[in-house]
Amino acid sequence: MIVGERKPFNEIRAMLEGYKKVLILGCGTCVSVCMAGGQKEVSLLASQLRMDARLRKTEMVLGENTIQRQCDREYIEPIVEQAGNYDVVLSMACGAGVQLLAEMLTPLPVVPALNTTFLAVADREGTWLERCRGCGNCILADTGGICPVARCAKSLFNGPCGGSKEGKCEVSLDIPCAWQLIYDRLSDLGQLSQMEIIQPIRDWRPSDSGAPRSIVREDAIGVSGEKA
Repeated sequence: MIVGERKPFNEIRAMLEGYKKVLILGCGTCVSVCMAGGQKEVSLLASQLRMDARLRKTEMVLGENTIQRQCDREYIEPIVEQAGNYDVVLSMACGAGVQLLAEMLTPLPVVPALNTTFLAVADREGTWLERCRGCGNCILADTGGICPVARCAKSLFNGPCGGSKEGKCEVSLDIPCAWQLIYDRLSDLGQLSQMEIIQPIRDWRPSDSGAPRSIVREDAIGVSGEKA
C-alpha cells in the first residue's frame, strides 16, 4: 500500500491561512489503512482545526467527507458540487490523489494534509515497512522474493557491501542486511545457485528517474462503457 503521514499541524494551518471555508476530504483506501487520511483522521483534524480557530478567535467553517479513492475520477465526480461550496479543499490522500483532485476541481485550490512516503507492508499493528520502490523492473524471482532496491541501503544488485556485519546493515544495527536476508531465503529454498547470477548493469529507464511514467492497457479501454 501507499503509506503517508500527516503533516505537522502548524504547516497545515499555514496552508489554510486566509481561507474561511475548508473542506477536509479523506481517502478510504491506502492512507485509511495506515491511519493517516481516513474518515477517523478527517474527524480528528477537523476537531483540531476548530479548536485552534476558536483559540485564535478566527472564523473557519469546516466540512468533512471521505471518498473511497481520490486517485479515481469516478469517486471524485460525486463530490465536485459539494467542494464548490468551499474556499479550499484540504486533501488527506497521497500525492497522486491530491493531484487528480486538484485537476478535477480547478480553479478551486487543493492543498495536501499528508506527506506521501513509500510503498509498504503492514509489519505489525501501527508499523509499516518499505518493501517496494516501483523501479519498474522487478528481479524478485532472482533474489528469493526480497528486494535489494528497497531493502538494501545502497540498492546493491550483486551481494552485500563491506559494511555488512553479523547480518546487520552498517547504516543501523536495527536494519537487517538485505543480502543476508536474500542468502538465508535462497538457502531455505535450496536455490543458493541464484547467488552466482551476476545482475547486469541496471537499466533505470523504467524507474522514476526519468519522465512521469504511464501504462496503457488497450484491452481495458472501453470495458466500463466509457468513450475514449
